[in-house]
Amino acid sequence: MSIIKEFREFAVKGNVVDMAVGIIIGAAFGKIVSSLVNDVIMPPLGMLIGGVDFSDLAVVLKEASGDLPAVTLSYGNFLQTVLDFTIVAFAIFMLIKAINRLKRRAEAAPAEPASPPPPSREEQLLAEIRDLLKRQS
Repeated sequence: MSIIKEFREFAVKGNVVDMAVGIIIGAAFGKIVSSLVNDVIMPPLGMLIGGVDFSDLAVVLKEASGDLPAVTLSYGNFLQTVLDFTIVAFAIFMLIKAINRLKRRAEAAPAEPASPPPPSREEQLLAEIRDLLKRQS
């Protein structure tokens, strides 16, 4: 089997395609959550704690000198990233929780009653014997 044929079979398998779709949707979801955090949550939160913009929070380790920029420890960006992660993790948790609830409901739903299995050969013979005995009496 040629490498190209093997690769094509691998790439077209359902799991690989599903994974690719998940990654693309995950990246888009990440952008949405980042916008939610940066544009909706952080401004009011910064205002509540005194007008602080989290992205500006930093500790200067070494002042700028000449053409060299200052060396800073930007913990505000880190806090924002942690908040992004927390929101994404919570959203995924809620999504998985909802999916699991739907699966449990589907499993708990009563299945349609199955038709009784046809009588075995022995049961058919016994029924015939019973019917013959009824006719004789």
